[in-house]
Amino acid sequence: MLRLYDTRNREVQPVVPDGARSLRMYTCGPTVYRHAHVGNLRSYLLSDLIRRIAERQRLRVTVCRNITDVGHLVDDAEIDPTGEDKVLAQARAEGRAWQEIARFYEEAFTADTAALNMRPPEHSPRASETIDLMVEMIAKLIEKGHAYATPDGSVFFEAGSFPSYGEISGNRLDRLKPGHREAVDPRKRFHADWALWKSSDREATWDTPWGRGFPGWHIECSAMSLRLLGEHIDVHTGGIDLRFPHHEDERAQSDATAGHEVVRHWVHGEHLLFDGRKMAKSTGNVVLLRDVAEQGLDPLAVRLALMEHRYRQQMNLTWDTLRAADRTLRRWRSRVAEWSESPSSPMPAEPVARIEAALDDDLDTPLALRLLRELDRDESIAPGSRFEAFLHLDQILGLDLPADIGRVRVLPPGAAELLEQRERARTARDWAVADRLRDELAELGVKVSDTPEGQTWS
Repeated sequence: MLRLYDTRNREVQPVVPDGARSLRMYTCGPTVYRHAHVGNLRSYLLSDLIRRIAERQRLRVTVCRNITDVGHLVDDAEIDPTGEDKVLAQARAEGRAWQEIARFYEEAFTADTAALNMRPPEHSPRASETIDLMVEMIAKLIEKGHAYATPDGSVFFEAGSFPSYGEISGNRLDRLKPGHREAVDPRKRFHADWALWKSSDREATWDTPWGRGFPGWHIECSAMSLRLLGEHIDVHTGGIDLRFPHHEDERAQSDATAGHEVVRHWVHGEHLLFDGRKMAKSTGNVVLLRDVAEQGLDPLAVRLALMEHRYRQQMNLTWDTLRAADRTLRRWRSRVAEWSESPSSPMPAEPVARIEAALDDDLDTPLALRLLRELDRDESIAPGSRFEAFLHLDQILGLDLPADIGRVRVLPPGAAELLEQRERARTARDWAVADRLRDELAELGVKVSDTPEGQTWS
């Protein structure tokens, strides 16, 4: 059974009990005001791998991944951020309506996840279209004594009413200090209280019993997950930066509403660096999936490269690692196409079991890929058997390894000339040059073999 590191309990645990037949997972989705960069996409690969493994274990998986198109403010570092809505700010910068901006970047995100072979969620609720769920939940929190309205029409969650606040991040209420950038909001009973509803007459506001305004960012996920997945959610995923305050606030809201622990396992993916620096607009170090494609690399090379590190390890991605992943991807597809022409044989049970065990063990994808490389090179295993194993495992890895089956194989640019040069070097018995050219061809994804009849390639 799949086991994952639970951020709240600080240990690796099975994600569902023995005998379970289903898994319900919530994934914090994108705020649709810009293109997602490959660091953002790493978080969604985490949930996709969980889903694929669970499905291979015959669990019925239901996933909810929200779309935040309102309520996420530019300054979201404090417990109760203040500032401008990210979507509205981008709409003003581009001179377009906020709804148009939101749909444009939502569609771009969906295209990127499809290019990375991520399976779509069963539910993709938009914040702007589920305001009624949030208002209903806020009303329940007020009724239960966990929230209070202020004279201006805002509503705050009373942090002190949830004693176990801080179990995910370690930021306990008695150790939290007021934000250093501004004075404590006088409307709050306690400085760590946060807004569920914010009074405003700006764009993208709605009428409620408390007044016109817009939702706080954190209430969105609570309302959507409880309505669409129910009061018992097996796994909640997100980036490590969401532990606090977003997931702490979300847990408090959901549990206070339901009266019990809603999420069994909180699972977080670590940050991605690119060339040793944080990937962020402020550092000018943002790499989009389209940038990868413009370099002539398969987008699924990103998926493979990301799996070379465990999801909860910080990772440094580079163009060199992406190019290496692209070469590996093309070589494996060529090998699978080659093996497909051999008689089919049963999968090698022991190597496949070891790879599946690595994936079950807190998504140890680096070990799984090392074992897959060993299987690729093991000539004692029949080609037809390796073919079946690679196709079976690709249902989890999602690398589209059968892509070249039946496809006419065409040499990459420049390879034909290198093959001719190498044939001349072999004829002249210049083995040093022949070996160098073999290595250059391998860099292009062309494997060369020497036979009594001459060199062959794949």
